[in-house]
Amino acid sequence: MPDPVPPAPHKAKFSTRLRNYFLTGLVIAGPIGITLWLTWTFIQWVDGWVKPLIPHTYNPDTYLPFPVPGFGLVTAIVLLTIIGFLAANFLGRSMLRLGESLVNRMPLVRNLYSGLKQIFETVLNERGTSFSKAALIEYPRRGLWAIVFISLDTRGEVAKRLLDKADTMSVFLPTTPNPTSGFLLFVPKEEIIELSMSVEDAAKLVISAGLVNPEYPDMLDKFIEDPEKAKLLKTRQTEEV
Repeated sequence: MPDPVPPAPHKAKFSTRLRNYFLTGLVIAGPIGITLWLTWTFIQWVDGWVKPLIPHTYNPDTYLPFPVPGFGLVTAIVLLTIIGFLAANFLGRSMLRLGESLVNRMPLVRNLYSGLKQIFETVLNERGTSFSKAALIEYPRRGLWAIVFISLDTRGEVAKRLLDKADTMSVFLPTTPNPTSGFLLFVPKEEIIELSMSVEDAAKLVISAGLVNPEYPDMLDKFIEDPEKAKLLKTRQTEEV
């Protein structure tokens, strides 16, 4: 029985091109499509909460034959801005303190409110230094390394208890592929290796499980003291390209 005839080179090349075109289109359209879908889902979610609270007189859906997407989101932004403006005045601050004093008298509600308020103030405070740097620590054992986000110097009772043992920093160790969950660790400063990459790039590295690596600066000698290690890393990067 004669051997089967191998496919023509031009056919194999054509199929490879089609596959590459498809993957390229997927890489381009995938992030755009997911971003648009998430944005549209968020707008609809906010509209579903806010629009029922808007009086029919001021709701454009009452007069138009089609719903206006995003009107609830715009209304929520305007209302939050007004609340922030009122809270910045003396009368607003007085009312806020009165409301918080009432909440602090409720056993279960006060703990929930206090925790949520602290989280929002920490995340939304532009002057804060939370998660300003990414770093490496040895975890979960010696010889294995994990990316962490540096929070701040350890404070309070934890810092006092560890004062005789080490000068520590509070770091957040994210999990893959969901970086919103993780572990709070108190690590000695000398065991933390700060990275030059941004927190956003480090988060991408964690989410992608190491598949998305940020570009490393060309001046490797500035970050690596050992010239041999810098030379080896340059060789690896050249081979990857």
